[in-house]
Amino acid sequence: MNTNFYIKLLVVSVLILGAFGLAWRAGWIGRLAAYFSETREELKKCNWPTKDELVQSTLLVLVVVGILGAFTVGSDYFVLLLVKALLKT
Repeated sequence: MNTNFYIKLLVVSVLILGAFGLAWRAGWIGRLAAYFSETREELKKCNWPTKDELVQSTLLVLVVVGILGAFTVGSDYFVLLLVKALLKT
């Protein structure tokens, strides 16, 4: 590889390290770490569903979406028939 590539790599590395240093100095890194730590603790407090509850909920959602989809298709079909009938007269 040519030296141009290494110069670009060096410049990008310095810029990234500089940005990281500024973020560290401004306290953003510490706040981000605290945020993730607090989020992890809150997620431990959550009441997660069991596998059976999750399967039942998923099946319920799929059935309801199917019913609403069929209703939408049916309604659209009947409106189409109505519009065609009105346009014929």
